[in-house]
Amino acid sequence: MRTELKPTRLDRVFSRLDREPERPAHIDVPAMTRHRVVLFASTLAFYVAIVWAVVITSWLVRLDWQIMFFRPYQQWQQIHAFLDYYVVLGQRGPTAVMVAAWLGWRSWRQHTLRPMLALGVSLLLLNITVGAAKLGMGRLGPHYATEIGSNEMWLGGDIFPSGHTANAVVTWGILAYLASTPRARRWLSALSAVISLGVGLTTVYLGTHWLSDVLLGWAAGLLIMLALPWFEPLIARAEVWLFSLRDAWRDRRTATAPVSAPVSAPTPAVGTSPLRAPDEEPASARETGIAARAAHPSIVPLHLAPGPHLTRSERTPVTPLGTRRPPHADRVARNATSARPVGGG
Repeated sequence: MRTELKPTRLDRVFSRLDREPERPAHIDVPAMTRHRVVLFASTLAFYVAIVWAVVITSWLVRLDWQIMFFRPYQQWQQIHAFLDYYVVLGQRGPTAVMVAAWLGWRSWRQHTLRPMLALGVSLLLLNITVGAAKLGMGRLGPHYATEIGSNEMWLGGDIFPSGHTANAVVTWGILAYLASTPRARRWLSALSAVISLGVGLTTVYLGTHWLSDVLLGWAAGLLIMLALPWFEPLIARAEVWLFSLRDAWRDRRTATAPVSAPVSAPTPAVGTSPLRAPDEEPASARETGIAARAAHPSIVPLHLAPGPHLTRSERTPVTPLGTRRPPHADRVARNATSARPVGGG
């Protein structure tokens, strides 16, 4: 009795991936709609409000100090070990590697560079905007505060806004931005918001950031995600340029590859002997070889036979001169008669 193996769930997943088209036509590129413009303007206003509240040392700065004196890492020590690992979700190195691996697989699967280019543009905007804000405002963190109740601005720090929070918003939000369907985009947007807020609050728990740092970092990452549709034409042009560069490189590599053409042996002229000396070469073949080597220096020169191949019966017999046996002075030839002494007896 012949039994057939039942496919597992993993087999069904791979079979479904095999049926996936190379370039899915249902993927829609997000556009800069009026709703997105309103969200961008609101988030920018929130960003400016947070900065102004910290600069004037308002109630937000007092709340920062109260949370710092509360020391959450001492109040809930049982979750300290877990949050030490959870905060890695906001570190730029590990998260960028994980997201780039997934988006690289999607780029290879769908034969498009848009996922990787969108990730590169978002990370570039993150480094420029957040890095400039950190260095420009120079705020010190809770562990390096110098005066109780002050905003700790322009003292050479690099804590405001929170880089962990902004990086979590961008690296996990890019998955929602590149989702194939609106439903997947909504679910991934909610998931990235939860992860980024969780990472920000974890830094407050560990005492490495003020609460205002987290709020500003969340706004900074959201501004980058909302502004990405403005860079879609640039991403499209970069993708076309890279593909054209790849095609030109392939064409140049194909053109420089040596092509060996079949060379026919020259036919001897009428009235000439078919036998030629080994060092002689027909003029036509010699000129053809010189021209081919001049056009393609990488072609290995072909050594042609001096003439058409002859059968053994047509070859002229050649009698070797001399004998192959080395001379020996003490030997006597077979046909020579040996002289015997004649004696009587």
